[in-house]
Amino acid sequence: MIRLGEKQTLTVVKRVEFGVYLAEDQREEQRVLLPGRQVPKDTGIGDLLEVFIYRDSRDRLIATRETPRLMMGQLAALRVVSVQKIGAFLDWGLEKDLFLPYKEQEGRIREGDEVLVRLYIDKSSRLCASMKGLYELLSSDSPYEAGQRVEGRVYEFSDNFGAFVAVDDRYSALVPRHEDHSFLRIGDVIQARITEVKPDGKLTLTLREKAHLQMEEDAGQILRELKERGGTLPFSDKASPELILREMKMSKGAFKRAVGRLYKERRIEITEDAIRLRRD
Repeated sequence: MIRLGEKQTLTVVKRVEFGVYLAEDQREEQRVLLPGRQVPKDTGIGDLLEVFIYRDSRDRLIATRETPRLMMGQLAALRVVSVQKIGAFLDWGLEKDLFLPYKEQEGRIREGDEVLVRLYIDKSSRLCASMKGLYELLSSDSPYEAGQRVEGRVYEFSDNFGAFVAVDDRYSALVPRHEDHSFLRIGDVIQARITEVKPDGKLTLTLREKAHLQMEEDAGQILRELKERGGTLPFSDKASPELILREMKMSKGAFKRAVGRLYKERRIEITEDAIRLRRD
């Protein structure tokens, strides 16, 4: 059986002026054309050739000896070459660009973006790309340990969990929802630090520095906010985590640590429902 979207080793069963036809064996009726420019010199009937199977611009099965950047069961970051009303087209290293339907997109994508996708076969038996369902294809056996810095690509957002990231476009990771990631968009490549390797191998990431370095940065951010708001924040460190994340772009724990530092340095005053700059 000729399998769409995969590499296969097939037998040359017929030569024609414009190429050769390939099949699993001489008796097999299902055949696929390998165009003449792709046929190695001195190829004869019965020779075996490794080829990738896809569809040409007229939706006919076609073989190529070129290796695309993405095959069935894989993930790859592909560049968006154009965006149309019905979807986008991606460069996957073959003559015909790969179609990414609008309904298979996550977030808004633009020409020039690199997005992580998988292959699937649509209802018309055509190969298409999807930005959905990537989680199941990511590996959880990364070589990394807590404390190490890694690079990853954002591929999905969840209100319940946070920002899903593919480290090295391969390993499953998450920036938890309590950490501000509102400035990120699908396809962004981020530098992050691993805070935890879970028992199942999945990685928890943070975009923040180690606590003692981050506390200094957070304290500076609070002081800037105070000055921009006339010296008063209309909430204290007892405010809800949601309010603090929305207003300050940091977790409640990080906010409390930075506020505590500023208070010890006598740079702020704290009341039940506000934080104020000290004027003395």
